[in-house]
Amino acid sequence: MTHAFYVIGSYVMTAGICLGLIVWVYLDGRARRNELKTLETQGIRRRSAGSSQDSQA
Repeated sequence: MTHAFYVIGSYVMTAGICLGLIVWVYLDGRARRNELKTLETQGIRRRSAGSSQDSQA
């Protein structure tokens, strides 16, 4: 075993972890958007969206 084996292995492991985190964040974002869509179809609105009366004041 050479020094290069450990260096290349660490780069591969780091790339795998970064890729895993990117996929996790992407899938979690999709899940949260789906939850918001479900809540909005049930009539539950976000406070940050505001109401038409707030924008006229």
